[in-house]
Amino acid sequence: MSDYHLHLHPHYGDDHYDTPPPGLYPPGLIEAYLEHAARRGVTELGFTEHLYRCTEAEEVLGPFWEWDWRSDLSDQARQMVADDRSLSLEAYVSEVQAAKDRGLPVRLGLEVDFFPQTIDAVLEFLRPYPFDYLIGSVHWVGAWGIDSGDVTYEFERRGVDLAWEEYFALVTDLAERGAVDVLAHVDVCKKFGYRPETEPIHLYERVVAAAARSGTAVEVSSQGLRRPVNELYPSPTFLKMFHGAGVGVTLASDAHHPEEAGHAHDEVVEAARAAGYSHHLRFESRRSFEVPLVSSTEAS
Repeated sequence: MSDYHLHLHPHYGDDHYDTPPPGLYPPGLIEAYLEHAARRGVTELGFTEHLYRCTEAEEVLGPFWEWDWRSDLSDQARQMVADDRSLSLEAYVSEVQAAKDRGLPVRLGLEVDFFPQTIDAVLEFLRPYPFDYLIGSVHWVGAWGIDSGDVTYEFERRGVDLAWEEYFALVTDLAERGAVDVLAHVDVCKKFGYRPETEPIHLYERVVAAAARSGTAVEVSSQGLRRPVNELYPSPTFLKMFHGAGVGVTLASDAHHPEEAGHAHDEVVEAARAAGYSHHLRFESRRSFEVPLVSSTEAS
């Protein structure tokens, strides 16, 4: 079993006792992730550092926060990126590739933060790298960091329904393009509990149809269990819709520390099965393969 969404560094301001300095990879770091995951029945890990955190991405992504007329959101996004952009894409790729060369069961991925204005340039920039897969995510709606705790007031200023409409318009665009292999935390807009009064099936339908057309998979992520919403991504209804359309799934924790690797693996497997899935996807060199879903108790 696999966990295909992991980061080797936490975000700026996350004071954790075993946090490595930004951009450094102390000996045994990847092995620590593997050890914690193995205790949960997860035997293969895929690392997916954020593109926006890498210094090499500055030119290709550009100052996206300047596209938004809301100065408070622009200022917050600019500062967040300045604080967080402390990693090297070259060093990250080398570290994971070296682990693969040592025979460790890891895959090289990347989390591509989606902006319609730059996605084509981003894909061209990434083309020379030996990624096994790319996951795509929407973290910013314009300059609004929709999953950032510093600007949750924007849900009330903009209105929850409009916020979800704008967020899902971007996710649908990402899914339609087929630019990435997997959609990450596809309904992360619910992270802080701001939700429409009724589940927005019409928004889900657009994403599901786009993913089915482009052949893009979706991850089942336990990250939401560690957030105020206390719910997996995507919701049970949303996940069943993906299954009904023939969209494949990967399994994910979105860990940023070794002890989070494989978090709530059995809950993720159970949710996928409840939606109708019997298999999940593994990736190698941007090609996918189906593997049976197995819980930790079944693996042992």
